[in-house]
Amino acid sequence: MWLFLLLNMSKINKLKENYAFRRAYKKGKSFVSPFFVIYITKNRRGGIRLGITAGKKIGGAVKRNRAKRVITAAFRECLPEIHEGYDFVIVARTRIFDIKSTAAAASMKKLLNAAGVMKSMKANEQNTGLAD
Repeated sequence: MWLFLLLNMSKINKLKENYAFRRAYKKGKSFVSPFFVIYITKNRRGGIRLGITAGKKIGGAVKRNRAKRVITAAFRECLPEIHEGYDFVIVARTRIFDIKSTAAAASMKKLLNAAGVMKSMKANEQNTGLAD
């Protein structure tokens, strides 16, 4: 049982530098849902990196941390299906508190599929953005 949990809880590489966030906002493609906005840019490192922002408009520290936890759990659920080589910056919106992480993951999968960064993308779907 513990081995399954350890394998499932893979470490997500985090974006921490301000320049990486600014690059995503400026040069990245944005995909919007009622719960969050995802900015996606290609990186040169080859891995997947995640940055999450939850502004003061969302609420106090407890609410902002909950929003970050929900987004991280949703991203972790999508992680095995995402192509390598992208940076993701996810901006929380106030409606994130209305849903659980499973619903957030479903919404996130839909956005990532539209972005063309999912491995399970169907061959007949049109690529709308980032994947080469």
